[in-house]
Amino acid sequence: MRALISVSDKTGIAEFSKALFELGYEIISTGGTYRHLRNSGINAIKVEDITKFPEILEGRVKTLHPAIHGGILAKRKEDLGDLGIEPINMVVVNLYPFEKFKDAEEEEMIENIDIGGVALLRAAAKNYHRVIVVSSPEQYDEVITLLREGKFDLEKRREYALRAFATTASYDAMIYNTLWRRFLGDLPDTLLIASPLAERLRYGENPHQRGAFYSSHPPFVQHHGKKLSFNNHYDMDSAYALVMEFDEPAAAVIKHANPCGAAIGRDLKEAFEKAWNGDPMSAYGSIVAFNREVDGEVAELLRKKFIEVIVAPGYSDSALEILRKKKNLRIIEMRANTHETYEVRQLRFGYLLQDWNDKKLYEAKVVSKREPTEEEMRDLIFAWAAVKHVKSNAIVFAKDGMLVGVGAGQMSRVDSVRIAAMKAGDRAKGAVMASDAFFPFRDAIDVAHDAGITAIIQPGGSIRDEEVIKAVDEHNMAMLFTSFRVFRH
Repeated sequence: MRALISVSDKTGIAEFSKALFELGYEIISTGGTYRHLRNSGINAIKVEDITKFPEILEGRVKTLHPAIHGGILAKRKEDLGDLGIEPINMVVVNLYPFEKFKDAEEEEMIENIDIGGVALLRAAAKNYHRVIVVSSPEQYDEVITLLREGKFDLEKRREYALRAFATTASYDAMIYNTLWRRFLGDLPDTLLIASPLAERLRYGENPHQRGAFYSSHPPFVQHHGKKLSFNNHYDMDSAYALVMEFDEPAAAVIKHANPCGAAIGRDLKEAFEKAWNGDPMSAYGSIVAFNREVDGEVAELLRKKFIEVIVAPGYSDSALEILRKKKNLRIIEMRANTHETYEVRQLRFGYLLQDWNDKKLYEAKVVSKREPTEEEMRDLIFAWAAVKHVKSNAIVFAKDGMLVGVGAGQMSRVDSVRIAAMKAGDRAKGAVMASDAFFPFRDAIDVAHDAGITAIIQPGGSIRDEEVIKAVDEHNMAMLFTSFRVFRH
């Protein structure tokens, strides 16, 4: 039996090769792999001794030869006839680490695109009925165990072949996406998504739906608690995106991907207390996120609440000790605040692709007769950052750096204002309002004024802007136009 081994990542390959040798395999290897195995005391054979042809083009061409691919792709030894080619029974390959060179100079980046390795994996995977294909060091132990027990059956060969196809598909997608973004920059002509399984979930959005989480580089670590659910993942993403809008200490309380509370404060304790008090009834069983490390003092506050998940960029030792006393509480440390280049949403018959809504508010135009006060302006800026994380039609009321009322997901914008006013109650007196899109009629302005709102921030752009501005001036309110909307469907 013969095994062809050509790996970029040498982790565990010497031990794996020794085990194969003991099982009766003859080892064929290339370049750096050959030298590594020989230095490890393994009597490997050079690929050139099989092909009778040297490596060329500085190692770019080594295994692309009939003596190699014929040995892999032959269904039976008899198919090779008098060609003088011996069958290859196993292919062990991991690819050049292109991902490490995505930001390198073009020449170096291109040089780290694997050609021969991809061809070997695909050939072996295609002929899985006869050839075992090993595409990851993580498979080495299982391969040896199953071979020793004589249990590497057709079902397992098929599984390994599918994993190899996933490896090559992911590799090609990574190369395409990287080169497209770097050199063309527009939305891609072809959408390629290849992301490995990070975690199988108990179920999806509802118990009768299957669910899983996929990520090339999961950005978080879980310190404690039950496994995350499908909805936990979705809400965590919404919560952390919201708090990372702010430079000041910030906290957000999320239910069903909408904030029922959010606030900034002098410290994290104040931010959390304000965020929780935005809507304490809805906060029951929520996801809570922070943009600072959680300390023991904040942990003591959290311990007294019924919270499903806490998300933060870090935790002090004392905070973890306190929070771990709650058996089921999921404690998540977010280690990255980056996202994939595009936002992708799946439809039943296709995909929608767009840039992420990362646009910041750098300036806004006062369109009312009255200028907002300094205090109103601070709250308007806060409210605008928060409203883009609320489902459309989105309305938020804010006061003293906290949300006091939220109207989300309504078919009519004025109904969203009414809901925000109902949630805010007396706290709407002297608060400001943000709207994710323009007001089509003045009715929402009248409702907001009756609730106690004194200043408004919105995109503008309605054919009835003048009517809306007139209503604002009649009520002696202040209003800003941002000139861009922040829908979140």
